[in-house]
Amino acid sequence: MTVPSPSASFATPAERAAEGRAARRRRPRSSHGRFEPGPGRFDPVEVVERQSATRVPELVPIRYGRMLESPFRFYRGAAAVMAADLGAAPDTGLHVQLCGDAHLLNFRLLASPERHLVFDINDFDETLAGPFEWDVKRLATSFAIAGRANGFRTKEQDGVVTTCVAAYRARMREFADMRNLDVWYAQDDADHVRELMAASMTGRARRRTAAATAKARTRTHLQAFAKLTAATPEGRVIAPDPPLITPLRDLVDGSSPHQQEEQEEELRTVLEGYVRTLSSERRHLLRRYRMVDIARKVVGVGSVGTRCWIVLLLGRDDDDPLLLQAKEAQESVLAAHTGGVRYDNEGRRVVAGQRLIQTTSDILLGWTHAVGLDGNERDFYVRQLRDWKGIARPETMDPGLLRLFARLCGASLARAHARSGDPVAIAAYLGGGDRFDRALTAFAQAYADRNERDFEALGAAARSGRIRTAAL
Repeated sequence: MTVPSPSASFATPAERAAEGRAARRRRPRSSHGRFEPGPGRFDPVEVVERQSATRVPELVPIRYGRMLESPFRFYRGAAAVMAADLGAAPDTGLHVQLCGDAHLLNFRLLASPERHLVFDINDFDETLAGPFEWDVKRLATSFAIAGRANGFRTKEQDGVVTTCVAAYRARMREFADMRNLDVWYAQDDADHVRELMAASMTGRARRRTAAATAKARTRTHLQAFAKLTAATPEGRVIAPDPPLITPLRDLVDGSSPHQQEEQEEELRTVLEGYVRTLSSERRHLLRRYRMVDIARKVVGVGSVGTRCWIVLLLGRDDDDPLLLQAKEAQESVLAAHTGGVRYDNEGRRVVAGQRLIQTTSDILLGWTHAVGLDGNERDFYVRQLRDWKGIARPETMDPGLLRLFARLCGASLARAHARSGDPVAIAAYLGGGDRFDRALTAFAQAYADRNERDFEALGAAARSGRIRTAAL
């Protein structure tokens, strides 16, 4: 990094605000309320199939089965579909580091290295630089779809979405008036979240929030260790639950000893390469552990079929575990639609994006690269498997509680964008009125309609035999 000289030219806040207002001429705020893909729109099933072509073949039917459980599940697995739609439309030109898949379930309570609970974005598989509004639109639409799934009236759905976008706009305007370091250090810890929401919370909502916080503190690596492993006469191993969790020993069962050795060596290469991306003190910490077992794990909805390994390591004894997840990182779904920075390793892209926009990252977050038995090169990122994660359950929320959660997510997304983008320019674009809020509420409803039709198209593909599904 080159430090700018004292004579380097920097835009003033007034010039940055003028840039934001100029963006309104390129992309008026009211124009965001329209979603008109036109008759030549791509086949959404084909987009999903292209992704599946690079994944583990026997796991692809599970991906389709999960996507067909509901329109919301389809939406979670169809980030590539929405990226293609957003990429085809004009944009503001105001870029940030995007999450890339900012739906509501990718915001949750997490543990900071200091062992505090914070509320933040959790998934960065698709992160890449791009227009700020792409993330806001994906988040807003997820709340419209969740409201529909809960049977909310249209007015109630709109209220949730508007609350989300208004919170994003208000928080961004706050960041526009803050010093750079204050923006960087801003975070939403559990205590701040309670204060932020206290004025709007009912007694029932307060109790549920307190319960969720308490539950998140129990979701530690020790809980995962107890759930995912078993004691055997040979020692502690990862417990099989095929096809969702399949130990390496079972995957290579029946293979020649040479093939088994090659598979084990490939995974050791993955871990050794990963360790080299950590800082020296964290490499020192990992040297206190020994690798005991490895298994393939099926995760999420959109990620199903990508290669994902869980690694069991033990330290002092069998009661000193560490569980790591090594997840394949493929090209971001945004890459074809934006001119963002390209990385030589997609795992490094995920890690760099996460460190840029998440206020507190896993101390063991890193990346690596490996060549598989099939000769294909693959990138991975590695993190702890579970550490104090609190996951929202929108299906249990009434309109009031979902609005509170939408407010929290919108404000959190603004914080992420302010770290990497220009909050002054974005705030000036958004303005002090609700024009952008109302436009995105209309967009969310229009795209929720489109999502339902795409969901039906995938169902038709399953019924015709074009795709094969499995219910797991």
